[in-house]
Amino acid sequence: MDFKKFYKSLFFSIFFFSATALFAQTTVITGTVTDAGNKQTLPFVVVGFTGTTNGVTTDNNGKYRISTTDQTYKQIKISFLGYKDAFLSVVPGKEQVINVKLFPSAQQLTEVNIKAGKKPKYRNKDNPAVELIRKVIENKEKNRPEAYNYVEYREYDKMMFGAANVSTQFSDRKFFRKYKFILDNRDSTSIPGKSILPIFLNEKLLQTYYRKNPEKNREIVLGEKNVNFGPAVDNAGLAQYFKHLYTKVNIYDNNILLITSQFLSPISDNSPNYYKFFITDTITDAKNQKLVELSFTPRNTNDVLFEGRIYITLDGNYAVEKADLLVNKHININFIRSIQVNLEFQQNPDNRYHLSKSTTIADFGATKKDAKSSLFGMRTITYGNYVVNNPRPDTAYTKQSEESSDEAKNRNDAFWQKNRLDTLTTAESKVYKNIDSLKDMPSFKRTVDIATILLAGYKGFDKFEIGPANTFYSFNPVEGFKLRLGGRTTPNLSKRYYFETYLAYGFKDEKFKGFLSATYSLNNKSIYKFPQNYIRASFQRDTKIPGASLQFVEEDNFLLSFKRGVNDKYLYNDNYKIDYVHEFESHFSYTAGFNKWTQSPAGSLYFNSPEFGTIHNLTTTELTAGIRYAPNEEFYQGKIYRIPLPNKYPIFQLQYTAGLKNVFGGEYNYQKFDARIDKRVYESQLGYADVAVYGGKLFGTVPYPLLGIPHANQTYAYDIDSYNLMNFLEFVYDHYEGIRIDQHFMGFFFNKVPLFKKLKWRETLSLKVLYGGLSDKNDPSIHPSLYQLPTDANGVPLTYTLGRTPYVEGSVGIENIFKLIRVDFVERFNYLDHPNVANWGIRTRIKFDF
Repeated sequence: MDFKKFYKSLFFSIFFFSATALFAQTTVITGTVTDAGNKQTLPFVVVGFTGTTNGVTTDNNGKYRISTTDQTYKQIKISFLGYKDAFLSVVPGKEQVINVKLFPSAQQLTEVNIKAGKKPKYRNKDNPAVELIRKVIENKEKNRPEAYNYVEYREYDKMMFGAANVSTQFSDRKFFRKYKFILDNRDSTSIPGKSILPIFLNEKLLQTYYRKNPEKNREIVLGEKNVNFGPAVDNAGLAQYFKHLYTKVNIYDNNILLITSQFLSPISDNSPNYYKFFITDTITDAKNQKLVELSFTPRNTNDVLFEGRIYITLDGNYAVEKADLLVNKHININFIRSIQVNLEFQQNPDNRYHLSKSTTIADFGATKKDAKSSLFGMRTITYGNYVVNNPRPDTAYTKQSEESSDEAKNRNDAFWQKNRLDTLTTAESKVYKNIDSLKDMPSFKRTVDIATILLAGYKGFDKFEIGPANTFYSFNPVEGFKLRLGGRTTPNLSKRYYFETYLAYGFKDEKFKGFLSATYSLNNKSIYKFPQNYIRASFQRDTKIPGASLQFVEEDNFLLSFKRGVNDKYLYNDNYKIDYVHEFESHFSYTAGFNKWTQSPAGSLYFNSPEFGTIHNLTTTELTAGIRYAPNEEFYQGKIYRIPLPNKYPIFQLQYTAGLKNVFGGEYNYQKFDARIDKRVYESQLGYADVAVYGGKLFGTVPYPLLGIPHANQTYAYDIDSYNLMNFLEFVYDHYEGIRIDQHFMGFFFNKVPLFKKLKWRETLSLKVLYGGLSDKNDPSIHPSLYQLPTDANGVPLTYTLGRTPYVEGSVGIENIFKLIRVDFVERFNYLDHPNVANWGIRTRIKFDF
């Protein structure tokens, strides 16, 4: 180290800060904030220098102290929810006392003192507040935006996520000094009582065209801007996930989905049965329009309901002009301290009202208790440029490729300054630049690397990455101790070409296994991003359990190595595949593929027929085709999986497979159809149910490894899509129909039991029913050329066909234990005479959910 230069720099630093302290003049302002009417002091009032993020809040006694050395600050702003903002001049460079009186923002009713004995019982009958809300309900349809034949508008959507009330000394700690430029970028003026440190920001500008008949709704993305944490983070997926939590709120809907829970709207058709309503004020808005302030509260504070106020017009429309919706802290929602939704409406020239601004704010924390610091999110949607009943050509309402163009994602600053329908705070405006600087810091890159390994299972090396980590080690009865190492290339190598591979070795069977694939993207986008359009060629040699529901490449998972009962029926597989996948913006997709598949029995499994004796392998050649339609689907793109974000829309899937005899060694001709429909059914206060209906049929004569094999599960984990008490390869069929219902009551019953209410546990109920059968042409007892169904060493059958009686299993469970764990008591109702079956069992599942 050059000590001469070091001491010279230290000397000038000391001199500079000493001179600054000596000559800088400090503006210091102290005072007390009170209510102008009742003279009471007001705590948590925001006092800040106008146009800056330099601000403080008053203490419990309404007192504040704020200071600055910037001589350009000549005015302070005092703001508090429910009061008019106050702007007062200050003298720069001097210490001064400024006491403030705040005036309510709305006209208040004259105070009336009422003395009463016993509190009267709340009743809907002859209640003017209930009569008013019934008028609102009666006029809902005409006040909806969809009541217009044609409507178009601009929508500016801003999603901010950050930390609240982080200690001001935090950035001065040695470890965090290098991040000071981020930690000191705070906003203490926008939200009363909160100092917000923005970390994430997404902006989106859309043009919407709506036609009522035939109904069409088209959204064109005019611009989108997102913080960029670097290639290790799915920035667009992160924005999508946050917006999934902060869904758009339409108070005219009967049910409002918010933070994955469904709330009953205060103006839903049956809201008087769940809410108590009170007329608490009458006010006049800026246009001299008279409004009634209607307050409401849940009849049962544990039900998934709002509390707050709505303001109703008295012009005959009975429309909502303003709404403040609060989520009761007693509601069984994880990690949420508070949620607040504010809706503002403006009057059209035809005297109807349209939504002009929607603000959703949520305060996140590990517990419901108030804490000094927390995570904080806010989504603000501003609507403008309304045009109603102006019909346009049909093409204006039809979705086209321009809806999500690359140009829209690369708008310059001038575009945003001109087209934003709202403004960014000073702190928000610095987020993009700050995060760009952060992502290039070596210490941040190291932190992201560690997080990627822990959460996604991959270690990145720029152009390629190694993983997934949970497959490095596993074990099973056939292969014994199994080691595996794999990796794949990243978009940093190419956005067109992708390669993925792994090599594995079993120490018991002493065999190498492996996988290799090459993928070419046809739309110059990452193959992990929507919409996918790629072709892939692959080869895999590995073991597989017949009827297991594990992912094709991810079977070597250490946690899934632990299984109940007898688990020694395996297959060695050689798969040569070519797949084509094409998704469209409408969320319709189709696939096509070719597969040469060779199966060889392993463990206690065998292929044997009376006519041909022992058979060592089975080779098939298949062509596949499939279609899938998932309207309005949203998802988070992770490193390994694409995780759909559930919504109310169904998902349709249809798959066709054709076996080709004498083509590349294929031994059988057959055709197979499989269909499935999935839907989440929201049931308001009763929670929701995930429902799946499926079925299929095979045409042709084939041996049992090519028949339908239901997804069984012999692990101790509860698998939603598997039969958790069915043994692997216990059943086969050539036609089947089934239904699966997984009901989540979200604490509807437990919330009424004091102990369960405190624990925040939730109830689950599930039912799985599978019908199926085997036709005569695929019955080995009739056709000696077919493989005999497996038996044990004593000749006792291990594999059966489903008869007229369906396989049925159900479960009751408790979820949200420690906010993460679900435990189910599972019972199997029939086919109990089969060997090695479990009549009942306890299964667990780990799931992060709000």
